[in-house]
Amino acid sequence: MAKSKGINTICTHVGELEDKEFRGAVSPLYMSTSYAFEDVETKRYPRYFNTPNQVALAKKMAALEHGEASLIFGSGMAAVSTSLMAFLRSGDHVVFQDSLYGGTSNLVTEEFDKFGIEYSFAKDAKIDSLAAEIRENTKLLYIETPSNPLLKITDMEGVARLAKENGLVSMIDNTFASPVNQNPIDFGIDVVIHSATKYMGGHSDILAGTVISSEENISRIFHMAKNLGGSLSDYTVWLLERSLKTMGLRVKAQNENAMKLAEFLNSHAEVTQVYYPGLKDHPDHELATRQMNGYGGMLSFELKESTDASEFMKALDLIKPSMSLAGVESTILLPSKTSHGLLSPEERHKQGIKDNLLRFSVGIEETEDLIADLEQAIKKVIKN
Repeated sequence: MAKSKGINTICTHVGELEDKEFRGAVSPLYMSTSYAFEDVETKRYPRYFNTPNQVALAKKMAALEHGEASLIFGSGMAAVSTSLMAFLRSGDHVVFQDSLYGGTSNLVTEEFDKFGIEYSFAKDAKIDSLAAEIRENTKLLYIETPSNPLLKITDMEGVARLAKENGLVSMIDNTFASPVNQNPIDFGIDVVIHSATKYMGGHSDILAGTVISSEENISRIFHMAKNLGGSLSDYTVWLLERSLKTMGLRVKAQNENAMKLAEFLNSHAEVTQVYYPGLKDHPDHELATRQMNGYGGMLSFELKESTDASEFMKALDLIKPSMSLAGVESTILLPSKTSHGLLSPEERHKQGIKDNLLRFSVGIEETEDLIADLEQAIKKVIKN
């Protein structure tokens, strides 16, 4: 029933806890880490993902992504690592698309060999490239769309079909899009993961993750999760529920701003390349239009090689050089020094991530003010 409701209604009302004693307008917060175990229907314990606030928020997450069930984690990487390990064993093989969040790539290249898990990175995010990497022992396909940081778009329906034809689990990092802009389960994807730190939290003050899927898949992930211990404190769960109430409004405003800023940068003489799926010259624009409800608040761009990208960031007044993304405030960073800094220069080059690539998380400020800030910073750096 929640699936048929509008996005802002789901954000505001689904999964909220009723304050039966005082009839307050917001969900009460249950801070206890110790609950009764006798004469109760459910034995509650925070590490088992079943405290009142955890259960309530999981309902909202599942509704947002049109899934049956969800788990809330202490970080996006806790959600990623736990979900992968729930479906993989020693001797199994997993296929990843080429361009992924640096933390995910680092998890795979540094840790999987220790567990005897084989892996391949496809040469790009195309279906044929992913299919070419499938082996007899392949169990899972993992994608990320739009990708971090080059905003490549992967055909979700094609991936889901490829996975089903080969008896594989399909898994996606949907962080950059958010549930506002796309719902992978509607395209046949099995497991959806978010760094809830980003658009779901939206205010740069929450660290969290979530995974959404069928009841069967979430049960499997839970059995791994309870042993790895990546649950989230109830206070942060409560804060995340509060933040989600405005996600639909925030993300739609960020979509509009990002489109205008991408067009501005794309026409600027000092900018050599803009990566944003909403631009008609983006190679995946048609695909993005088919499977997304909005093009998102993230974009990347490259200045002329003669322009020092670090000096450009320092010259910005309003836009903050900052590590994360998706807050209400606009932020910018160099992936080569942050999100993908753990990769070798060769690995970054293979993914097309240049040292002067700037990843821009567009906030909700007035577009004119953001354009003015970019313009003055570019002039300042060129002048120097």
